[in-house]
This record gives sequence, C-alpha cells and structure tokens, in this order.
Amino acid sequence: MQVVQTGADWNKYWLEFIKNDKSIGLVPTMGALHEGHLDLIRKARLETDRVIVSIFVNPTQFNNQEDYDNYPSTLEQDLAKLKIENVDFVFIPNIDSIYPEKPKMNISFGKLETLLEGEFRPGHFNGVGLVVSKLFNIIKPHKAFFGQKDLQQTAIIKQLVKELSMEIHLEIVPTRREDDGLAMSSRNVRLSPEERRKALILYNSLTQAKQELLDGKQWFDVQNKIIQNFEEMPLVSLEYFELIHPESFMCYTDFDIDQKSSICVAAILGKIRLIDNLPIIP
Repeated sequence: MQVVQTGADWNKYWLEFIKNDKSIGLVPTMGALHEGHLDLIRKARLETDRVIVSIFVNPTQFNNQEDYDNYPSTLEQDLAKLKIENVDFVFIPNIDSIYPEKPKMNISFGKLETLLEGEFRPGHFNGVGLVVSKLFNIIKPHKAFFGQKDLQQTAIIKQLVKELSMEIHLEIVPTRREDDGLAMSSRNVRLSPEERRKALILYNSLTQAKQELLDGKQWFDVQNKIIQNFEEMPLVSLEYFELIHPESFMCYTDFDIDQKSSICVAAILGKIRLIDNLPIIP
C-alpha cells in the first residue's frame, strides 16, 4: 500500500496505469473509517484494477467550526484497516495542497442545495462540490464510490458529474448499519452512551413511517406522530423528517405507491448531528 500526499506524486502512478489500461476506483473519505467505508472499498476492489482511498477532512463543507475542530481523527487505525483491505493507494493531502489559497469560486446546485441539508447547512454543498471536483481532477478515477447514507450528497455529486461532463461512473453503495439499525457514521464515536441509545429513534422512526405508509396511512398523520415522538425524547432535537423524491429532493405532501420516494431525517443529539434515510419506493 502506497501513501501519496500530492497530485504530482499520484500522477506518476496514474500515467503508468493509463498506459497499461488499468481502471482506477476512488473512495473519498474524511477518515475515522468504519465498516460502511470498508463496504465502499470492497465494492471498488471488485470493480476496478487499482483502488485509491482519499483521507481529507474538508474545511469548506463545515458550516460549524466546532464540528470541524472535533471531527474524529484516527489516521493510524485507518491505515491499518486499509492495509487489511488490500487498498493500493491512500491519498492524504494537507490543506495547503488542496486549498493553496482561500476558494473564490462558488458552485450552485440550484434548488437541490436549498432543501433539507442545504437549508440546515448553508454553504455545505458548495464545499462538497469544490472538494469532490478537486479530488476528481487530481485522481482522475474511472469510478467513484459513495454511500447511500449521504443521499442528498450523492444527488449533488451526480449533478456535478453530469453538468461538467465528467467521464466518471458513480457507484452508490447501500447504507451499512449497526446490529440495532443505527446508520454507521464517523460521528457516532462522539455520542455518549445515553445519546447512543437515544440515536436509535432515527432508524426506528424511518422503519415505523415506512411500514405505516405501506399500510395505507396518510403521510401527514405519520409525520406528525413521528415529530411528536421526537419532541417527547430528551436530548434529541429533530431538524427534519420528510418524504421526498430521491433525485429532486422535493418534499411530497402525500404518499403515492407509483412514485419513487424516500424518507430523510436529521436530528441533533447533544452536540452531535446525525442524518439517515430509508427508501420507500426505489
């Protein structure tokens, strides 16, 4: 396993792979790796000849400085996991190599960046678009692998690739969950034991709402019941619980079995913000 820190270092390997017709798979991460990340890596391992994992905590996508400052860093453990997974390369750039100066460009994703995550994290998707564009330009992968847990982020990246005519195939891998259903997230390690127990309300609410919709109940009745459940749970603050189209992210006012739909949720437990989603009609 090779560790590279600059685009120039990587480019020497990239030229060799292209010359020998080898496909490259990129798994972008911010480190603090868990089994969800490893699922992406295993998928990349199966579908491409060379796998490169990037580890970079991107400051431009944080609209909360405390969240950025406290983002977990476990580089030594991450490298050990990547070695076990037979990753070929790890790209660990420093901030100055990614952002040699403060970015002046803004990337607009239209309506998509104003809904749900965009509403509650202003500027977040601009930061995602900037760093993903940079990683795609530096690594030049044939395929890139992302997790379904960050559903709106995947929609943003799909739009980025389409509108900029990038010749990159995106693979979206299903959410990996703990045994009790909690979606795996690097932020989970920051939950206290009590917050960890209460965090199950996210997944439990998604599965409850899905079942009730499929049983024929009206969406607003289901939604109001879930909101009440959150209001009665100490230490938990609900930001949104919405039934949406999984591509446009427009919120539905009612459920239609003939329309694609997913439910998305975001909540804060103590100081930790968690998101999750569940497809209803893929």
